Amino acid sequence: MKKILFFLFLSWNINGLIAQDVPTAVSLDEAIEWGMIHNRTMQRANMELKKAQKQKWETLSIGFPQITANLNYQNNIEQPVSLIPAEFFGGPAGEFSEITFGTEQTAMGMIELKQLLFDGTYVVGVQGIKHFLALADNAQEKTQLEIQRIIVDAYLGAIAARANVMILEDNISTLTKNVEEVSQLFGSGFEEEESVEQLQLTLTSLNNQLDYAKNMAELSHSVVKLLLGISLDSPLELTDELEALVLKNLIMEEEDPGYANNIDLRIAERQITTEELFYRLEKAKSLPSLTAFVNGAYMGNNDRFGFTDKDQKWFGSAAFGVRVKIPIFSSFGRTVSAQKAKITLEQAKTAFDEARSKVYYEYEQAKNNYRLAIKKHFNTKDQLDLAERIEQKNKTKFFEGLASSFELRQAQIQLYTIQQSYIQSMQAVVSQKTALDIIINNNPQ
Repeated sequence: MKKILFFLFLSWNINGLIAQDVPTAVSLDEAIEWGMIHNRTMQRANMELKKAQKQKWETLSIGFPQITANLNYQNNIEQPVSLIPAEFFGGPAGEFSEITFGTEQTAMGMIELKQLLFDGTYVVGVQGIKHFLALADNAQEKTQLEIQRIIVDAYLGAIAARANVMILEDNISTLTKNVEEVSQLFGSGFEEEESVEQLQLTLTSLNNQLDYAKNMAELSHSVVKLLLGISLDSPLELTDELEALVLKNLIMEEEDPGYANNIDLRIAERQITTEELFYRLEKAKSLPSLTAFVNGAYMGNNDRFGFTDKDQKWFGSAAFGVRVKIPIFSSFGRTVSAQKAKITLEQAKTAFDEARSKVYYEYEQAKNNYRLAIKKHFNTKDQLDLAERIEQKNKTKFFEGLASSFELRQAQIQLYTIQQSYIQSMQAVVSQKTALDIIINNNPQ
């Protein structure tokens, strides 16, 4: 329950759904399907996937033609003065004349087209696009599986709480009749007052349990709504019953399906490829890059701002060329970066081995937990049948005067306890089967 409540803070949007046909009744499968679309955390995961897809085109665009335009205006508030030998202008030798060149104002417009011809980092980036998109898919899939698990647990909690309320109401109804019957016997002198008090004590306890159970049922129902992104004010019926869900999940695979598709294992494996790409990227930074360019420009000169006048003269220029950037020495910075990337790659390989061991343990534990849940369910079912017979026998003996009220109360408490255990056993079967299915993950994206 704590995990579910924590997850709500990540997924809850109080504004509810906009322009959507909100369901009024859902089965467990329908709740999962709806949650995969409308759960707020799932929506954010889908947005992250879209961002990764946009990143693909951002990376590819680096290798496409790039066109830029520049506009430059300059006002020389005080022009620089140059000293020229005076003898150039007929003056005495050894003296200098003060001269300013150019105009007070200049304006220039230039457009340039650049095309990347080769860059090692770009080559690595393009090669890694497909991998990083797959990594984003894995992240989305992991979020999807986590949401599925939480929705299942919340749905089970809600219908289990509902079943608990129904059982308590039936027990209270039956016990209320018993109290009335014993009270009449006591009034007629055929039964002791303690017998009435024993039954009233049990009835009071059941009423307290019912109040708590109703609150839990309401809270659990609200949790399901919030996880599905449905307003708390909207009606929502949970159509599945625990018994039906248990029957659907009482199936053990004849062959061991294994855990090769486990999402955590696949993410750890892809992380190795990620670090390999980063390592290659660091090494590629030592390669030269080659860029071709062509540009054209126009420049105007004036002693005032007359660049919009028709008689303003503009002087054009154009150029074509190739730029080569050769990394020569970085004070060993690139070497150290490559060494760090290689260490990170080794860490990723170690993390994969660790993840494989962890998933193996989780898989074996999940199988064992599921088997135990099934076994406990059938054992509890047998116990429930036995407890019902014992309670009925003690009730018959009590009204025949062959058993005390204390013995009847003990039998009733035993029955009520096993009823709770039976509900929990059904809930555990479905929950443990879901946990196992998520680890196996037979339907990866």
